[in-house]
Amino acid sequence: MKINDIEIEDTYAEAFDMYISRILITAQTYRWALLSTTEAKGLGVSATMGPGETGIETEVQIDSTPDRRPGYILDIGHSNKNELNKWLVARMRKCVIPVPTTAVFNELPDDAKDYFVEIKGTPIQLFGDGYEKIISKFGREMYKIPRMDGFFYIESRFGVCKGIAGGNFLILAESQPSALKAAEVAVDAIKSIPYVFNPCAGGIAASGTKVGGSKYKEAVATTNDPYNACIRDLVDESKLPDDVKCVYEIFVNGIYLESIKKAMEVGIKAATTVDGIKKITAGNYEGKLGKIKINLSDVL
Repeated sequence: MKINDIEIEDTYAEAFDMYISRILITAQTYRWALLSTTEAKGLGVSATMGPGETGIETEVQIDSTPDRRPGYILDIGHSNKNELNKWLVARMRKCVIPVPTTAVFNELPDDAKDYFVEIKGTPIQLFGDGYEKIISKFGREMYKIPRMDGFFYIESRFGVCKGIAGGNFLILAESQPSALKAAEVAVDAIKSIPYVFNPCAGGIAASGTKVGGSKYKEAVATTNDPYNACIRDLVDESKLPDDVKCVYEIFVNGIYLESIKKAMEVGIKAATTVDGIKKITAGNYEGKLGKIKINLSDVL
């Protein structure tokens, strides 16, 4: 298959199950809403290390938030349910409560929910030290917790669903500048699709990891050497054409499989509009990462 005269390899992205919560952080201004959301996203880049994967999905306009204030949707994911529950609470407690004027709402669609994480009994409720109350506000059940700039409002429970992580595609280019430009326009295009998120900084992965290691057997993930042009001469089975000098990977996680496919479609199509792109493919690891196959032919 070709799009804009760019070869799309007949292969698949290997994805896996991930528990995901979707929250909305609002504040008096976009500045403070974004600062809080960015803090809450921290260290949420990879499932291989750290407290799971997170991504800022989208900005939300004033007329679409419960409290009629600006906000951002943050998706929080982890492959382990108990770890997701812990880090969902921890991110809101340490990265939202301390930020001026913030509030937090559950934004997971009802049809996606598998279970709820209750705020009762968590460090978030305990922060109120007995002064907190459960009230009805903004058409929702909220905790009203005092802090020095006024009351902090947070929904009393947050939905969690079993979503999908690991949707991906690789952009192979003749140079680093053309690869980066294509990756940037792909990420920008993906932002138009709801219910998906990308955990990488700026949405682009330069590391290109593979599952496990050839030399370091104890490693969870290592450099994806078949797609590394800088060590092409040292790799036994490079998968790069001779005219490819740089590769970037775009990940797509999300609540619904169809949303992930749509995001991959618009991202791939956008990437193929950039001069210097030689090929689009996807990362898969013989089932070592997950059991979900997202065929590029189906996506497109």
